[in-house]
Amino acid sequence: MLAVAWLRSTPVERPQRPTINVFRPVVTNVLRPIRTNLVIQPRLLTWSDLESTNYSIYIANLRGIGCPEETVRDIIVADVNQLFSARRNAEVTLPSQQWWRTEPDPEVAAAARAKLAALDEERRQLLTQLLGPGWDSEGRHFEPPQPFPALDGPLLGSLSSETKAAVHSVEAARRAALRELHETAAREGRSPSARELAAIEQAARAKLAELLGPAELEEYSLRYSPQADRLREQLRDFEPTAEEFRALFRATEPIESELAQLSEQTDAASVLRRRELEARREAVVREALGQERFAYHQLTRQPGFLEARDTALKLGVGAEAVLPLYQINLAASEETQRVLADPSLTQEEQTQQLALLEAQRLDTLRRVLGEEAFRRLQQQRAQ
Repeated sequence: MLAVAWLRSTPVERPQRPTINVFRPVVTNVLRPIRTNLVIQPRLLTWSDLESTNYSIYIANLRGIGCPEETVRDIIVADVNQLFSARRNAEVTLPSQQWWRTEPDPEVAAAARAKLAALDEERRQLLTQLLGPGWDSEGRHFEPPQPFPALDGPLLGSLSSETKAAVHSVEAARRAALRELHETAAREGRSPSARELAAIEQAARAKLAELLGPAELEEYSLRYSPQADRLREQLRDFEPTAEEFRALFRATEPIESELAQLSEQTDAASVLRRRELEARREAVVREALGQERFAYHQLTRQPGFLEARDTALKLGVGAEAVLPLYQINLAASEETQRVLADPSLTQEEQTQQLALLEAQRLDTLRRVLGEEAFRRLQQQRAQ
Protein backbone atom coordinates (compact mmCIF):
# COMPACT_ATOMS: atom_id res chain seq x y z
CA MET A 1 0.00 0.00 0.00
CA LEU A 2 2.87 2.35 0.78
CA ALA A 3 4.41 1.54 -2.61
CA VAL A 4 1.15 2.31 -4.48
CA ALA A 5 0.77 5.62 -2.67
CA TRP A 6 4.31 6.58 -3.60
CA LEU A 7 3.80 5.79 -7.28
CA ARG A 8 0.66 7.92 -7.50
CA SER A 9 2.24 10.92 -5.86
CA THR A 10 5.22 10.90 -8.23
CA PRO A 11 4.54 12.90 -11.45
CA VAL A 12 4.97 11.01 -14.67
CA GLU A 13 6.76 12.90 -17.42
CA ARG A 14 4.94 12.34 -20.77
CA PRO A 15 6.80 12.82 -24.03
CA GLN A 16 5.94 16.08 -25.83
CA ARG A 17 4.71 16.04 -29.44
CA PRO A 18 7.10 17.78 -31.77
CA THR A 19 5.86 21.14 -33.19
CA ILE A 20 5.40 20.99 -36.92
CA ASN A 21 5.45 24.27 -38.84
CA VAL A 22 3.25 23.98 -41.92
CA PHE A 23 4.09 26.36 -44.72
CA ARG A 24 1.07 26.89 -47.11
CA PRO A 25 2.02 27.84 -50.64
CA VAL A 26 0.74 31.20 -51.94
CA VAL A 27 -1.73 30.57 -54.70
CA THR A 28 -2.35 33.24 -57.32
CA ASN A 29 -4.29 33.36 -60.54
CA VAL A 30 -1.24 34.01 -62.60
CA LEU A 31 -1.08 30.46 -63.93
CA ARG A 32 -4.65 29.34 -63.41
CA PRO A 33 -7.99 30.98 -62.46
CA ILE A 34 -9.41 30.71 -58.98
CA ARG A 35 -12.48 28.52 -58.85
CA THR A 36 -15.42 29.95 -56.92
CA ASN A 37 -18.90 28.84 -55.99
CA LEU A 38 -20.57 31.82 -57.84
CA VAL A 39 -23.53 30.69 -59.93
CA ILE A 40 -24.81 32.88 -62.80
CA GLN A 41 -28.59 32.72 -63.26
CA PRO A 42 -29.88 33.60 -66.76
CA ARG A 43 -32.30 36.64 -66.88
CA LEU A 44 -34.46 37.94 -69.70
CA LEU A 45 -33.69 41.46 -70.92
CA THR A 46 -36.48 43.88 -69.95
CA TRP A 47 -37.49 47.22 -71.41
CA SER A 48 -36.23 49.01 -68.30
CA ASP A 49 -32.74 47.82 -69.19
CA LEU A 50 -32.96 49.75 -72.46
CA GLU A 51 -34.92 52.87 -71.58
CA SER A 52 -33.12 56.02 -70.57
CA THR A 53 -34.14 59.62 -70.00
CA ASN A 54 -31.22 60.55 -72.25
CA TYR A 55 -32.26 59.97 -75.85
CA SER A 56 -28.70 59.40 -77.02
CA ILE A 57 -28.23 56.61 -74.47
CA TYR A 58 -31.68 55.26 -75.30
CA ILE A 59 -30.82 55.02 -79.00
CA ALA A 60 -27.43 53.45 -78.23
CA ASN A 61 -29.11 50.82 -76.06
CA LEU A 62 -31.58 49.96 -78.81
CA ARG A 63 -28.84 49.65 -81.39
CA GLY A 64 -26.71 47.69 -78.94
CA ILE A 65 -29.20 44.83 -78.84
CA GLY A 66 -29.38 44.72 -82.62
CA CYS A 67 -32.64 46.63 -83.01
CA PRO A 68 -33.22 47.43 -86.72
CA GLU A 69 -32.67 51.06 -87.63
CA GLU A 70 -36.24 51.48 -88.86
CA THR A 71 -37.57 50.16 -85.56
CA VAL A 72 -35.26 52.51 -83.63
CA ARG A 73 -36.64 55.38 -85.68
CA ASP A 74 -40.27 54.38 -85.06
CA ILE A 75 -39.72 54.06 -81.31
CA ILE A 76 -37.93 57.39 -80.95
CA VAL A 77 -40.41 59.30 -83.13
CA ALA A 78 -43.35 57.92 -81.15
CA ASP A 79 -41.66 58.79 -77.86
CA VAL A 80 -40.81 62.34 -78.95
CA ASN A 81 -44.35 62.85 -80.28
CA GLN A 82 -45.73 61.83 -76.90
CA LEU A 83 -43.36 64.25 -75.16
CA PHE A 84 -44.45 67.19 -77.30
CA SER A 85 -48.11 66.24 -77.00
CA ALA A 86 -47.78 66.67 -73.24
CA ARG A 87 -46.04 70.02 -73.78
CA ARG A 88 -48.87 71.24 -76.00
CA ASN A 89 -51.40 70.37 -73.34
CA ALA A 90 -49.44 72.29 -70.72
CA GLU A 91 -48.10 75.28 -72.70
CA VAL A 92 -50.70 76.19 -75.36
CA THR A 93 -53.93 78.02 -74.58
CA LEU A 94 -56.41 77.04 -77.29
CA PRO A 95 -59.63 78.94 -78.03
CA SER A 96 -61.64 75.92 -76.82
CA GLN A 97 -60.32 76.57 -73.32
CA GLN A 98 -62.14 79.94 -73.33
CA TRP A 99 -65.51 78.25 -72.98
CA TRP A 100 -67.29 81.47 -71.96
CA ARG A 101 -66.79 83.06 -75.40
CA THR A 102 -69.26 82.52 -78.23
CA GLU A 103 -66.63 83.46 -80.81
CA PRO A 104 -62.92 82.66 -80.32
CA ASP A 105 -60.61 85.49 -79.34
CA PRO A 106 -58.57 86.30 -82.48
CA GLU A 107 -55.48 87.12 -80.42
CA VAL A 108 -55.68 83.86 -78.47
CA ALA A 109 -56.18 81.88 -81.71
CA ALA A 110 -53.19 83.59 -83.37
CA ALA A 111 -50.98 83.02 -80.32
CA ALA A 112 -52.02 79.34 -80.21
CA ARG A 113 -51.18 78.87 -83.89
CA ALA A 114 -47.77 80.48 -83.42
CA LYS A 115 -46.99 78.39 -80.32
CA LEU A 116 -48.08 75.16 -82.02
CA ALA A 117 -45.90 75.94 -85.03
CA ALA A 118 -42.92 76.68 -82.77
CA LEU A 119 -43.36 73.43 -80.86
CA ASP A 120 -43.60 71.43 -84.08
CA GLU A 121 -40.42 73.03 -85.38
CA GLU A 122 -38.66 72.23 -82.10
CA ARG A 123 -39.91 68.63 -82.33
CA ARG A 124 -38.57 68.20 -85.84
CA GLN A 125 -35.21 69.72 -84.94
CA LEU A 126 -34.85 67.33 -82.00
CA LEU A 127 -35.65 64.32 -84.17
CA THR A 128 -33.17 65.50 -86.80
CA GLN A 129 -30.50 65.84 -84.11
CA LEU A 130 -31.21 62.34 -82.77
CA LEU A 131 -31.85 60.38 -85.95
CA GLY A 132 -30.14 62.38 -88.67
CA PRO A 133 -31.50 64.63 -91.41
CA GLY A 134 -33.18 61.78 -93.29
CA TRP A 135 -35.35 60.52 -90.46
CA ASP A 136 -38.58 61.45 -92.28
CA SER A 137 -37.48 60.95 -95.86
CA GLU A 138 -40.54 58.80 -96.57
CA GLY A 139 -42.93 61.39 -95.17
CA ARG A 140 -44.77 58.93 -92.96
CA HIS A 141 -43.53 59.97 -89.52
CA PHE A 142 -45.99 62.76 -88.86
CA GLU A 143 -47.46 63.81 -85.56
CA PRO A 144 -50.89 62.20 -85.09
CA PRO A 145 -53.83 64.64 -84.85
CA GLN A 146 -55.36 65.31 -81.48
CA PRO A 147 -58.62 63.38 -80.96
CA PHE A 148 -61.88 65.20 -80.32
CA PRO A 149 -62.76 66.42 -77.83
CA ALA A 150 -59.45 68.05 -76.99
CA LEU A 151 -58.48 67.22 -73.40
CA ASP A 152 -55.96 69.97 -72.75
CA GLY A 153 -55.43 72.80 -70.31
CA PRO A 154 -54.60 72.70 -66.58
CA LEU A 155 -57.44 70.33 -65.62
CA LEU A 156 -58.18 68.04 -68.54
CA GLY A 157 -54.60 68.05 -69.81
CA SER A 158 -53.34 66.46 -66.59
CA LEU A 159 -55.59 63.40 -66.93
CA SER A 160 -53.87 60.05 -67.40
CA SER A 161 -53.72 58.55 -70.89
CA GLU A 162 -56.03 55.76 -69.73
CA THR A 163 -58.64 58.23 -68.49
CA LYS A 164 -58.42 60.27 -71.68
CA ALA A 165 -58.97 57.15 -73.75
CA ALA A 166 -62.02 56.26 -71.64
CA VAL A 167 -63.46 59.77 -72.04
CA HIS A 168 -63.00 59.59 -75.80
CA SER A 169 -64.80 56.24 -75.80
CA VAL A 170 -67.76 57.79 -73.95
CA GLU A 171 -67.85 60.62 -76.48
CA ALA A 172 -67.73 58.16 -79.39
CA ALA A 173 -70.59 56.16 -77.86
CA ARG A 174 -72.62 59.34 -77.34
CA ARG A 175 -72.20 60.34 -80.98
CA ALA A 176 -73.09 56.85 -82.17
CA ALA A 177 -76.27 56.92 -80.05
CA LEU A 178 -77.24 60.33 -81.45
CA ARG A 179 -76.60 59.16 -85.00
CA GLU A 180 -78.73 56.06 -84.46
CA LEU A 181 -81.53 58.16 -82.92
CA HIS A 182 -81.57 60.54 -85.91
CA GLU A 183 -81.60 57.63 -88.36
CA THR A 184 -84.48 55.94 -86.52
CA ALA A 185 -86.47 59.17 -86.33
CA ALA A 186 -85.89 59.80 -90.05
CA ARG A 187 -87.23 56.34 -90.93
CA GLU A 188 -90.30 57.11 -88.84
CA GLY A 189 -90.78 60.47 -90.56
CA ARG A 190 -90.20 62.64 -87.50
CA SER A 191 -87.52 64.61 -85.67
CA PRO A 192 -85.85 63.38 -82.48
CA SER A 193 -87.66 64.64 -79.41
CA ALA A 194 -85.97 66.83 -76.83
CA ARG A 195 -86.62 64.13 -74.27
CA GLU A 196 -84.83 61.47 -76.35
CA LEU A 197 -81.85 63.76 -76.90
CA ALA A 198 -81.71 64.63 -73.21
CA ALA A 199 -81.72 60.93 -72.25
CA ILE A 200 -78.61 60.29 -74.36
CA GLU A 201 -76.83 63.31 -72.89
CA GLN A 202 -77.67 62.30 -69.33
CA ALA A 203 -76.41 58.74 -69.90
CA ALA A 204 -73.11 60.08 -71.25
CA ARG A 205 -72.77 62.50 -68.34
CA ALA A 206 -73.33 59.67 -65.84
CA LYS A 207 -70.48 57.68 -67.42
CA LEU A 208 -68.22 60.72 -67.42
CA ALA A 209 -68.96 61.26 -63.72
CA GLU A 210 -67.48 57.82 -63.06
CA LEU A 211 -64.24 58.80 -64.83
CA LEU A 212 -63.73 62.43 -63.82
CA GLY A 213 -63.65 64.35 -60.58
CA PRO A 214 -66.13 67.19 -59.98
CA ALA A 215 -63.79 69.91 -61.23
CA GLU A 216 -62.80 67.97 -64.36
CA LEU A 217 -66.42 67.06 -65.10
CA GLU A 218 -67.50 70.69 -64.87
CA GLU A 219 -64.63 71.79 -67.12
CA TYR A 220 -65.61 69.15 -69.68
CA SER A 221 -69.28 70.16 -69.51
CA LEU A 222 -68.46 73.86 -69.85
CA ARG A 223 -66.58 73.11 -73.05
CA TYR A 224 -68.56 70.40 -74.77
CA SER A 225 -72.06 69.90 -73.33
CA PRO A 226 -75.13 70.88 -75.40
CA GLN A 227 -76.33 72.98 -72.46
CA ALA A 228 -73.13 75.05 -72.58
CA ASP A 229 -73.50 75.42 -76.36
CA ARG A 230 -77.04 76.76 -75.95
CA LEU A 231 -75.98 79.11 -73.18
CA ARG A 232 -73.13 80.50 -75.28
CA GLU A 233 -75.56 81.21 -78.11
CA GLN A 234 -78.03 82.89 -75.75
CA LEU A 235 -75.27 85.12 -74.36
CA ARG A 236 -73.71 85.95 -77.74
CA ASP A 237 -74.54 89.66 -77.49
CA PHE A 238 -74.06 89.86 -73.74
CA GLU A 239 -70.36 88.80 -73.81
CA PRO A 240 -70.10 87.40 -70.26
CA THR A 241 -66.92 86.99 -68.26
CA ALA A 242 -65.67 83.52 -67.34
CA GLU A 243 -67.03 83.92 -63.79
CA GLU A 244 -70.45 85.04 -65.05
CA PHE A 245 -70.72 82.18 -67.53
CA ARG A 246 -69.75 79.61 -64.90
CA ALA A 247 -72.28 81.01 -62.44
CA LEU A 248 -75.04 80.99 -65.08
CA PHE A 249 -74.17 77.46 -66.16
CA ARG A 250 -74.28 76.13 -62.61
CA ALA A 251 -77.58 77.89 -61.89
CA THR A 252 -79.42 77.00 -65.11
CA GLU A 253 -78.12 73.50 -65.95
CA PRO A 254 -80.52 71.54 -63.68
CA ILE A 255 -83.43 73.77 -64.76
CA GLU A 256 -82.69 73.26 -68.46
CA SER A 257 -82.37 69.51 -67.92
CA GLU A 258 -85.82 69.29 -66.33
CA LEU A 259 -87.31 71.56 -68.99
CA ALA A 260 -86.00 69.18 -71.66
CA GLN A 261 -87.79 66.29 -69.96
CA LEU A 262 -91.06 68.24 -69.89
CA SER A 263 -90.80 69.85 -73.33
CA GLU A 264 -93.37 67.58 -75.00
CA GLN A 265 -95.70 66.97 -72.09
CA THR A 266 -99.12 68.59 -72.59
CA ASP A 267 -100.89 67.69 -69.35
CA ALA A 268 -101.82 70.52 -66.99
CA ALA A 269 -99.27 69.57 -64.33
CA SER A 270 -96.39 69.57 -66.83
CA VAL A 271 -97.45 72.91 -68.32
CA LEU A 272 -97.60 74.45 -64.85
CA ARG A 273 -94.21 73.00 -63.95
CA ARG A 274 -92.65 74.45 -67.11
CA ARG A 275 -93.93 77.90 -66.22
CA GLU A 276 -92.48 77.56 -62.73
CA LEU A 277 -89.13 76.49 -64.12
CA GLU A 278 -89.01 79.34 -66.64
CA ALA A 279 -89.73 81.86 -63.87
CA ARG A 280 -87.11 80.18 -61.71
CA ARG A 281 -84.59 80.40 -64.56
CA GLU A 282 -85.01 84.16 -64.87
CA ALA A 283 -84.67 84.54 -61.09
CA VAL A 284 -81.41 82.55 -60.90
CA VAL A 285 -80.00 84.48 -63.88
CA ARG A 286 -80.76 87.74 -62.08
CA GLU A 287 -79.15 86.41 -58.91
CA ALA A 288 -76.06 85.12 -60.71
CA LEU A 289 -75.41 88.36 -62.64
CA GLY A 290 -76.45 91.00 -60.15
CA GLN A 291 -78.95 93.77 -60.82
CA GLU A 292 -76.78 96.00 -63.04
CA ARG A 293 -75.43 93.24 -65.28
CA PHE A 294 -78.87 91.60 -65.45
CA ALA A 295 -80.32 94.88 -66.71
CA TYR A 296 -77.62 95.02 -69.37
CA HIS A 297 -78.36 91.38 -70.26
CA GLN A 298 -82.02 92.31 -70.79
CA LEU A 299 -81.03 95.21 -73.02
CA THR A 300 -78.94 92.95 -75.26
CA ARG A 301 -82.15 91.16 -76.16
CA GLN A 302 -83.48 94.37 -77.75
CA PRO A 303 -82.57 94.87 -81.44
CA GLY A 304 -82.46 98.64 -80.98
CA PHE A 305 -79.85 98.38 -78.28
CA LEU A 306 -77.63 96.16 -80.43
CA GLU A 307 -77.99 98.66 -83.28
CA ALA A 308 -76.91 101.49 -80.97
CA ARG A 309 -73.94 99.44 -79.79
CA ASP A 310 -72.85 98.79 -83.36
CA THR A 311 -73.19 102.49 -84.16
CA ALA A 312 -71.04 103.47 -81.17
CA LEU A 313 -68.42 100.93 -82.20
CA LYS A 314 -68.28 102.27 -85.77
CA LEU A 315 -68.04 105.86 -84.53
CA GLY A 316 -65.24 105.01 -82.14
CA VAL A 317 -67.01 106.41 -79.07
CA GLY A 318 -66.89 104.79 -75.64
CA ALA A 319 -69.29 102.18 -74.29
CA GLU A 320 -70.87 104.83 -72.07
CA ALA A 321 -72.52 106.35 -75.18
CA VAL A 322 -74.37 103.16 -76.12
CA LEU A 323 -77.25 103.49 -73.64
CA PRO A 324 -77.93 107.19 -74.40
CA LEU A 325 -77.93 106.39 -78.13
CA TYR A 326 -80.45 103.61 -77.55
CA GLN A 327 -82.66 105.77 -75.36
CA ILE A 328 -82.63 108.66 -77.84
CA ASN A 329 -83.56 106.42 -80.75
CA LEU A 330 -86.20 104.58 -78.69
CA ALA A 331 -87.86 107.81 -77.54
CA ALA A 332 -87.84 109.18 -81.08
CA SER A 333 -89.34 105.96 -82.45
CA GLU A 334 -92.11 105.93 -79.86
CA GLU A 335 -92.94 109.59 -80.51
CA THR A 336 -92.98 108.99 -84.25
CA GLN A 337 -95.48 106.16 -83.82
CA ARG A 338 -97.65 108.40 -81.65
CA VAL A 339 -97.71 111.13 -84.28
CA LEU A 340 -98.51 108.72 -87.08
CA ALA A 341 -101.33 107.16 -85.06
CA ASP A 342 -102.92 110.50 -84.11
CA PRO A 343 -106.11 110.81 -86.20
CA SER A 344 -106.56 114.47 -85.25
CA LEU A 345 -103.50 115.54 -87.25
CA THR A 346 -103.61 116.29 -90.91
CA GLN A 347 -100.95 114.88 -93.19
CA GLU A 348 -99.23 118.26 -93.35
CA GLU A 349 -99.25 118.56 -89.57
CA GLN A 350 -97.83 115.06 -89.21
CA THR A 351 -95.03 115.93 -91.63
CA GLN A 352 -94.21 119.10 -89.68
CA GLN A 353 -94.13 117.30 -86.34
CA LEU A 354 -92.01 114.44 -87.71
CA ALA A 355 -89.49 116.93 -89.08
CA LEU A 356 -89.39 118.68 -85.70
CA LEU A 357 -88.84 115.34 -83.95
CA GLU A 358 -85.97 114.45 -86.29
CA ALA A 359 -84.32 117.85 -85.68
CA GLN A 360 -84.61 117.36 -81.92
CA ARG A 361 -83.17 113.84 -82.19
CA LEU A 362 -80.17 115.04 -84.19
CA ASP A 363 -79.53 117.91 -81.79
CA THR A 364 -79.57 115.52 -78.85
CA LEU A 365 -77.21 113.12 -80.65
CA ARG A 366 -74.79 116.01 -81.31
CA ARG A 367 -74.67 116.83 -77.60
CA VAL A 368 -74.16 113.18 -76.60
CA LEU A 369 -71.57 112.23 -79.23
CA GLY A 370 -69.69 115.48 -79.68
CA GLU A 371 -69.14 117.37 -82.92
CA GLU A 372 -66.50 115.07 -84.41
CA ALA A 373 -68.38 111.80 -83.80
CA PHE A 374 -71.65 113.40 -84.90
CA ARG A 375 -70.03 114.49 -88.17
CA ARG A 376 -68.82 110.93 -88.78
CA LEU A 377 -72.36 109.69 -88.10
CA GLN A 378 -73.76 112.05 -90.72
CA GLN A 379 -71.13 110.95 -93.24
CA GLN A 380 -71.95 107.27 -92.66
CA ARG A 381 -75.64 107.88 -93.21
CA ALA A 382 -74.94 109.88 -96.35
CA GLN A 383 -73.04 106.90 -97.78
